[in-house]
Amino acid sequence: MQLAVFSARLYDRRFLEEARARGAGPAGLQCRYFDAALAPETAALAMGCEAVCVFVNDRLDAPTLQALAQGGVRAVLLRCAGFNQLDVAEAARLGLFVARVPAYAPEAVAEHALALIMTLNRNTHRAYNRVREGNFALDGLLGVTLHGKTVGIVGTGQIGMATARILHGMGCVVLGCDPAPSPAFAALGTMVPLDALLQRADIVSLHCPLTDATRHLIDAAALARMRPGAMLVNTSRGALVDTAAVITALKSRHLGHLAIDVYEQEGALFFQDRSGDIIEDDQFQRLMTFPNVLVTGHQGFFTVEALREISQVTLANLRDFATGTTCAHQIGTHPRS
Repeated sequence: MQLAVFSARLYDRRFLEEARARGAGPAGLQCRYFDAALAPETAALAMGCEAVCVFVNDRLDAPTLQALAQGGVRAVLLRCAGFNQLDVAEAARLGLFVARVPAYAPEAVAEHALALIMTLNRNTHRAYNRVREGNFALDGLLGVTLHGKTVGIVGTGQIGMATARILHGMGCVVLGCDPAPSPAFAALGTMVPLDALLQRADIVSLHCPLTDATRHLIDAAALARMRPGAMLVNTSRGALVDTAAVITALKSRHLGHLAIDVYEQEGALFFQDRSGDIIEDDQFQRLMTFPNVLVTGHQGFFTVEALREISQVTLANLRDFATGTTCAHQIGTHPRS
């Protein structure tokens, strides 16, 4: 079986090949790696492959899926949890097998959320640069003690729960909001409506999927309900946050801090070296001018353990497809399921 891997970086190759060597995929599997992102224009690269493997910013809209199906592709493997970029109805119409990695090392993303909070709160990124230049002044580096502060967790799935456990262990008061809350959250904090969470939390951390209901969940109205000077953290999906509204809230100084590992228009920026280019995204460039904004390039998942699990599960999903075995991670319907 031939598998075309799109948006493939060196680390993708490393961990997928390690998983293949351990026998995670179907017998005789061969992988073809492409740096290019999947789109209608690049779908032809998968010609002759029965399956493709994609990441968060690859396109899986109707034109792309149709081009893949016409080229002989019968299975689409997402090496990520979110599938907001997927046209589920079109995939089902074309009879494509689609599977994802619904959960992988949730502590990895939760720990990155904590790293963002701690870095931005205590200004360690600025202190690092100062000390390297021989500047040991503390002015401008003042933070707050997190113990006793109120943190709102929006989304209490596995990553949200892992984040709640960490912050509860640090002595924070933890609030949660989720239409289908985890029963285990009761041991860590209190479930409240979103409005109450925004009004009470010193730090709001987003851990929910991107759907029609959650797109721009944090908009101008939600930001206005947040406590003055509060911190907003997003390690989930960029479009949960209305970037223009966040810039306005930062300019008015109502929003105290912003830490993001995801960005609404990240597809044109993240996972590539743009250091020698002129970045034309004016909103992103404006965000980078604020001293109270911290941005990382979608690296919350980026640990050895998470990448190992992602690769293992991805190839196990492909094996299920190849053998006709029921796949627990399949999305939508498929004639063989």
